[in-house]
Amino acid sequence: MVTLQTAENALKTVYLGVVANQLNDKANPLLARIKKTSKDVWGKEIRKLAPYGINGGIGAGSEDGQLPTASGNGYVQFVADLKNLFGKIEISDKAVRASANNIGAFVNLLSDEMEGLVKASSFNLGRMLYGDGSGTLATVSSHDSSGKVITCDKVNNLIEGMLVDVYNDGSKVNTNPLKVIYVDRANKKFKYTGKDTLTINSGYKIYVQGSKDSEITGLGKIFDSSAASIYGVSKSEYPWLSPYVDTTSKEISDIVIQEAIDHLEDNFDSKINFITCSSKVRRAYQEYLGAYRRNIEITSLDGGYKTITHNGIPVVADRFVDDDTIYLLNTDDFVLHQLCDWKWLEGENGQILRQNPGYPTYSATLVKYAELICDKPCGQAKISGIKSSISDPFSSIVDAIETAHSTDSGAEG
Repeated sequence: MVTLQTAENALKTVYLGVVANQLNDKANPLLARIKKTSKDVWGKEIRKLAPYGINGGIGAGSEDGQLPTASGNGYVQFVADLKNLFGKIEISDKAVRASANNIGAFVNLLSDEMEGLVKASSFNLGRMLYGDGSGTLATVSSHDSSGKVITCDKVNNLIEGMLVDVYNDGSKVNTNPLKVIYVDRANKKFKYTGKDTLTINSGYKIYVQGSKDSEITGLGKIFDSSAASIYGVSKSEYPWLSPYVDTTSKEISDIVIQEAIDHLEDNFDSKINFITCSSKVRRAYQEYLGAYRRNIEITSLDGGYKTITHNGIPVVADRFVDDDTIYLLNTDDFVLHQLCDWKWLEGENGQILRQNPGYPTYSATLVKYAELICDKPCGQAKISGIKSSISDPFSSIVDAIETAHSTDSGAEG
């Protein structure tokens, strides 16, 4: 007979390992490439020595002259708080009792809940990788209060079912979370439901419920030129904390990508092994390769992903990258420091399924305490301002030939 204890045992012994593997290795192609470790975690903080430069104790001299002066590697200490990541499932007492004598129905019940948890957690983990840690999903452009529709600057961070908060200059506008029920991606709008009657003006910010300023430090923070510091270290004092950024308007090409790669290799000895961009940029790159009559090479990544490449480097499209942007990364410089891997939040006697006070439902919460650190920000690059389409490079050549032929024919006449 199926009981709550049966559910507890299944969540602990059967589902936890599967879910942890899904979230670590299959949630996002970039996350799958990042090393996870509990090293350098001290209490609630990460304290890590990041090396920069080279050992200075080298030199050449005479046969009986003075030896070089010793000078060790340069180090700076990164300090960052562990971020608290949560995922919650809920099942009703009625559902448990209804499946008490049907193990198949019970398995389906738990599997559906865990599948939903993995899907939601994967979306949010992928989104955080490209965020700046603030948790900002979008900026409001306009609000239709009667229709409960909000128009934003972008909606790639939003998905149906998400619960969100609205802030104005750091003050939360809503009392109860708003639930996203439809996302109009073509027109950058979303419809919501909620108990509150709200006045939401242009410039207000949208966040995941309760997550403001509490998310992991993603690429948005690393490439934020307005940020004076990162990981508690001043960028002006240590300029190598600033990565390579190119914002000039351009069409995508192998040369554009290679220029950034060469800059990183020549100046910072960084070996780019992962390129990620928006779907629009990837299509533009594919169009470029096709226009030059080049074969498009495909490679397989960990986690079952397949993608095109640039000189053997995978080029992965991610929905969370801005439309005109491409990142060139050395994933060996990124580490997800964690207190532990995904675990169930346990109560008294190791209990993970607990009744929600005042309701005939039970909930379980998956937790992970972690923070993303980039040891070498100067070894990464971001190129933005990329046009979504390119012209056929051979059309200009054909036009030039036809013009020359026309000119020659006129001269002969």
